[in-house]
Amino acid sequence: MFDSLSSKLGDVFSKLTRRGALTEEDVNAALREVRVALLEADVALPVVRDFVEHVRAKAVGANVVRSVTPGQMVVKLVHDELIEMLGGKNEAPGLNLAAAAPAVILMVGLQGSGKTTTTAKIGKRLAERERKKALMASLDTRRPAAMEQLKVLGEQAGIATLPILAGQRPVDIARRAMEAARLSGYDVLILDTAGRLSIDEELMSELAEVKALSGPIETLLVADALTGQDAVNTARIFNERIGLTGIVLTRIDGDGRGGAALSMRAVTGRPIKLLGTGEKLDGLEDFHPERIAGRILGMGDVVSLVERAAETMDVEKAEKMAKKLQKGSFDLEDMMEQFRQMRRMGGMQGLLGMLPGIGKIKAQLAEANLDDKVLKRQEAIILSMTRAERRNPDVLNASRKRRVAKGSGTEVSEINRLLKMHRQMADMVKSMGKGKGLNFGAMMGGGGGIPSGVAGSALPPGMKLPAGRLPGLGSPAPLKDLPGLGGFPAKDKKP
Repeated sequence: MFDSLSSKLGDVFSKLTRRGALTEEDVNAALREVRVALLEADVALPVVRDFVEHVRAKAVGANVVRSVTPGQMVVKLVHDELIEMLGGKNEAPGLNLAAAAPAVILMVGLQGSGKTTTTAKIGKRLAERERKKALMASLDTRRPAAMEQLKVLGEQAGIATLPILAGQRPVDIARRAMEAARLSGYDVLILDTAGRLSIDEELMSELAEVKALSGPIETLLVADALTGQDAVNTARIFNERIGLTGIVLTRIDGDGRGGAALSMRAVTGRPIKLLGTGEKLDGLEDFHPERIAGRILGMGDVVSLVERAAETMDVEKAEKMAKKLQKGSFDLEDMMEQFRQMRRMGGMQGLLGMLPGIGKIKAQLAEANLDDKVLKRQEAIILSMTRAERRNPDVLNASRKRRVAKGSGTEVSEINRLLKMHRQMADMVKSMGKGKGLNFGAMMGGGGGIPSGVAGSALPPGMKLPAGRLPGLGSPAPLKDLPGLGGFPAKDKKP
């Protein structure tokens, strides 16, 4: 979502190369372009004005450390101000559930913003992460099949939903849900309210009545990040009329310009608590101001990357894999498991967006035509092999390759590229087995790696990630030669 803004800010900062104290001329020139970049990203004008003035006050005359350039100093000042705009460093992420059971979460927002799906995501998240027993109830009596949609999502997520009774008013459904939650010992009750295509008095009166009855610990506005300034105006009106405790931004993996996320906190004074990505029920993450600021400025978000790996990783499989890697063993079944793990973690684009410095090689990434369809196609090729072939690829002669190509709907040339990629990865694994790590920083053009304070901090018990080295994510080779990244050329457009 922040790609365009990140690219523009990167261009601004790269022009500041002279060393020494930051002059007013330097700062004005840079902030003029920062202002334009923020406005083009659909950030609210009052927010842009305040942001620019705060940075200007800190930047003019600031001494630049000998080892950094003025551009790097401005990046730091902009980074710090972005964190403040997004909520500051001291705000606890996630939901507040410090209330007597059942704690009520009231979901509000306009129709089409993703309230019902987000309700199910929160229920699943509370059950799996917080070990909370949650009940969901739909108060949407106007949208066709809204209640049935929540019921289906509840079945998919394994979360209980209130039985549907036709003809009840939203406030009556809320009353029945609260009684059911108390009698059945639920920890959390999530109320999914109705929305409208636009804000009207009937909607606000209905929400006010439900809120007065339920006394929610959290009143969350679900807003679509793709709607830009409309989402900011919606948040302001809901906060003034109903009173919000937080905001959930959905579709942040879309091509929105990011202005809504940067404006909402400043305009409403309410924190963005959660971010929704995609339609899958596990596509929900905490909002961390410092991590989002890092992504915007191209610094990456390694902490979230490690956390996502820990959440999606099967510890038993990972331990077995680790033992094999230590012995220098890596067959096609191991390779397929790596592809699946990457898809569980959000796919190629999701992972690359969290890597530091990735913006500097965007042109190469675009040329490499990285697509999750490539991973699925490679997996299809491996699944078309026999178990003996997957475990010993050397037995794949010409006739076997033709059979695999026919079974997977691909060409023999693609089988050969996959096998070449596997040999490269197997050679890397053998190097790791001899105690050599793969320097991620080298791929980014620098000498850095994973900070020692991050390495292993969010991994499951018994698993450690070596500081400075992240096996499998980088090597000094050109991008097109990296195993797993250049398996298919950009011109290959087969589905």
